[in-house]
Amino acid sequence: MTTVNAVTSATATSTTGSSATTGSALSGDFETFLKMLTVQMQNQDPMNPIESSDYAVQLATFSGVEQQVQTNQLLEGLASQLGLMGMSELAGWVGMEARSASPAHFSGDPVRLAPNPPVAADRAVLVVRNEAGDVVSSRSIDVSAEQTSWDGTDAAGNTLPEGNYSFELESYENGELLQTDPVETYSRIVEAQGTASGTVLLLEGGITIGTGDVTALREPTA
Repeated sequence: MTTVNAVTSATATSTTGSSATTGSALSGDFETFLKMLTVQMQNQDPMNPIESSDYAVQLATFSGVEQQVQTNQLLEGLASQLGLMGMSELAGWVGMEARSASPAHFSGDPVRLAPNPPVAADRAVLVVRNEAGDVVSSRSIDVSAEQTSWDGTDAAGNTLPEGNYSFELESYENGELLQTDPVETYSRIVEAQGTASGTVLLLEGGITIGTGDVTALREPTA
């Protein structure tokens, strides 16, 4: 490998790791680059000197890396600002009731549900599961898109312990199962959190959902 190729290779390696460096580190690397370039000039073969165009290529390569790093930093800063703006807007969601196809927390008060059986269904069964996935209640409900509620009791009418429960709707036609769908629930939003994967909403019972999972918002009902 020639001296020119060695320096160019070192610059390319710097390009690969540029996303993990900071602007200040890049400035320090520029001084190192100039030192390497000076040593390269001092140790070149007098009988085969390096072409000036080769120096221009190396300088252009390093300059391109520097500009790319600065661009990435600007984009990261912009993304951070947009994230803060999103959090500010979501602050108004805290305390509201969000509707989503997620489990709901039962603490003694009825859990409000929004089933949506298919038009062809002539019978609908609400299936309730605990956090372990066990069925704790199964009962027929009206075949309607109207909102309903679950009172927190099992098939025998006994009140179940406090906890998070998930809901499914089994839709039947002429005794045959058409489909099974998750039932949307209403839960109060406790907090909006910024995470590495985006903004999430913390619901009662420690349940978390993405902002895109919310299908409706409303004021808390008594």
